[in-house]
Amino acid sequence: MPNPPTTPLAHPSYHARLHRRDVLRLAGFGGAAWLAGVAPRLAGAESTAARREPARSIILLWLAGGPSQLETFDPHPGAKIGGGTRAIETRAAGVQLAEGLERLAEQMNDVSLIRNLRSREGDHERGFYHAKTGYRMNPTLTHPAIGAVVCHTPGLPGAPGMDIPRHVSIVPSGAGAYAAGWGGYLGTAHDAFQLGDPAGRLPDMASRVGDERQRRRLAGLEVVEQAFARGRQQQAARTGHAEMMARARRMMTSDQLAAFDVSGEPAGLRARYGDTPFGRGCLAARRLIEAGVRCAEVTLSGWDAHIDNRGVHARLLATLDPAMATLIADLRDRDLLRSTVVVCGGEFGRTPQINRLDGRDHWPHNFSWALAGGGIAGGRVVGGSDSAGKRPPADAPHTTVADAHATVLTALGIDPAEEVYAPSNRPMKLSEGAAIQQLLA
Repeated sequence: MPNPPTTPLAHPSYHARLHRRDVLRLAGFGGAAWLAGVAPRLAGAESTAARREPARSIILLWLAGGPSQLETFDPHPGAKIGGGTRAIETRAAGVQLAEGLERLAEQMNDVSLIRNLRSREGDHERGFYHAKTGYRMNPTLTHPAIGAVVCHTPGLPGAPGMDIPRHVSIVPSGAGAYAAGWGGYLGTAHDAFQLGDPAGRLPDMASRVGDERQRRRLAGLEVVEQAFARGRQQQAARTGHAEMMARARRMMTSDQLAAFDVSGEPAGLRARYGDTPFGRGCLAARRLIEAGVRCAEVTLSGWDAHIDNRGVHARLLATLDPAMATLIADLRDRDLLRSTVVVCGGEFGRTPQINRLDGRDHWPHNFSWALAGGGIAGGRVVGGSDSAGKRPPADAPHTTVADAHATVLTALGIDPAEEVYAPSNRPMKLSEGAAIQQLLA
């Protein structure tokens, strides 16, 4: 597992600072003259955001274990490295996907591919951390996962009166350790709320004792809280224990818990997503975003195909394809795709060479992610791989994982270069990457 999240507070001045999105809102409330004076300084940073309304949410479809780019988003049909996988045409002219993604192919006008991603980590734990945060592991601090960054950012539009967490990870049983997001130096309040298959009950939501006994327990807890806080105001504020308990109690009785329940959706729609934990997770992610959640992660594990690579991918694509394709179409039909960035990928790719067990091994040097919605231009391809499948062509340099993070943050109206303060008032950029302008609509 990644290092356990740390719990320092962000620097107070970060919360007090006027954010660029607040500047834009002031212009609509009589601040145009003042804005004109500072606009030249902001013009470069806002050139993309001015063309569109920023997205407000992200859905991360996490393919745990490292899917093969050659059997998903970057097929090489007919080549030795292709492993016998055929390519299929898509709605986007000139863009092909691997066989098994026929339904996603119908949605490719809304989907773009990064085919030249490079990670500096080829180990699952370190690769997972790097892919989720955009940073490499560092023994001195724990970086926040991208979902925590999105939920933490001041000024990001939020649904009023949210009782359920803004950061949710749907991690069905058997998904393994490398799945859920975390708050890192932003604090445990930004850790993802985890649940399993949405067909099951939410964990720890129902009281196991009667109402009267529950009332007495809460009254006793209040006495303990007051005794702890007496003379320890600063420490109590740092732990935020009382506030977290209050939030948990509100959530347990909130009508918003219905957003996790997919059973009331039309049977036909549920069938299109697929009768699988991942399919139900994608449907729940749409419901959660609709309810105001800022980041919903859904994990599909099992991609670590060191043995029988083609068979493993054929089975998993049968789950991924209907769920992802229906999610994109469903978001579009509900006018949510423009405000939601969808990201699909894993911690690295698989080797071009097929090993003696008909598998592919870890390959962080050149792999693929898919992005859609939220101001991401559809039907485009960034980079590729050479005939050996090992690296991008000479005229198409790599895209780093940090660049992919910066692109998603920019689509959400978040400046990747914005700094927050980690432990000991250490300034940290939200991302060290550069946004891929080709993908920003």
